[in-house]
Amino acid sequence: MRTGLRGWRWRHNPLRRRSDVVEAWTVLVVAVLVLIGAPLAGALVGRWAHADAVAVAAEQRAERHHVRAEVVGRPPDTLPTAEGVGEHRYRVAVRWTEPGEAPHRATALVPAGTHRGDMVDVWFDARGRSVPPPPDGTAVWQHTLTLGVATAGGTAATLLLGHTVLRRVALRHRLAEWDREWARTGPEWSRRSA
Repeated sequence: MRTGLRGWRWRHNPLRRRSDVVEAWTVLVVAVLVLIGAPLAGALVGRWAHADAVAVAAEQRAERHHVRAEVVGRPPDTLPTAEGVGEHRYRVAVRWTEPGEAPHRATALVPAGTHRGDMVDVWFDARGRSVPPPPDGTAVWQHTLTLGVATAGGTAATLLLGHTVLRRVALRHRLAEWDREWARTGPEWSRRSA
């Protein structure tokens, strides 16, 4: 069964209060901001994060150099126990020869499960320290999407929280308006019934 109350806050009627009009406009503004503004904010932050991540990756690729090295040190028998996500890595001696140069030897981070004599990819900075590889395209996009989605979700949550607060304030004003109306009309009703 349908009632005739649909859109009652927009039409003029004796039950409509100023707080009803404010609440109706607020619903419209919040809906537009959640549906358009939050995704737009997420897209803008994602675009900025992508450009920043690409620049950082390019800078790291320029600072670091990659070599294919042979593991010459003895890997540890047991890995240290560590809680967390990610690939376990440990330091071990490696050796490599670059074309036209003498053999190099250094300590580098290698993946768990690497044995003596295995060939591994390692990265070094300008000072010869072992460093993790620069972010690849997948890591850049993961960073981009994480920041974009988090921004869009945070913006939407903030808007909805603000709308909830505004609705509570509007409800208090509505109840105050009804109390004032009842204070004015209540005595007339009580006189008629007496």
